[in-house]
Amino acid sequence: MAMDLRSGCPINLSLEVFGDRWSLIILRDMIFGGKRHFRELLTASIEGIASNILADRLKRLMEFGMLTKADDPTHKQKAIYSLTEKSIALVPIMAQLGAWGRAWLPVSEELSIRAELLEDGGPAMWEAFMADLRAEHLGIGKVRPMDESVRGRLQAGYEAVVLRKAGAASP
Repeated sequence: MAMDLRSGCPINLSLEVFGDRWSLIILRDMIFGGKRHFRELLTASIEGIASNILADRLKRLMEFGMLTKADDPTHKQKAIYSLTEKSIALVPIMAQLGAWGRAWLPVSEELSIRAELLEDGGPAMWEAFMADLRAEHLGIGKVRPMDESVRGRLQAGYEAVVLRKAGAASP
């Protein structure tokens, strides 16, 4: 891909790849939510991305080598998107963004619990998460059952907060 780059600054170049809001949201939903299909990415995000924007950002992320696309072997009319090593390497950055947001912004408890768990787990948890993602998306290593994976632990933390808050709200 021929890129029209504004400068050689590593921060600028990084922002040109994933610096728009939707690209990061798509990567977030794939990394933390396990979303791999267009329809899942369209309907599962609480931010409500439009289908034309989603299609454009998926194409752009593929052009930058952040995602790959293949036919889904389970459904003839579906494609499955996979993270590449470039996007898996964003896990520590996503963890730091989450930690920063928790420290400085009015986050909700249920939507920030994953960030809290990643922050508490530190680099060892980030590495384990990246290993899980490599197994799931790149076929490198063993795919662990959901309840043993980092995503499973993050999801369990989220569900525990939702359940506790629902119980607290009951009469």
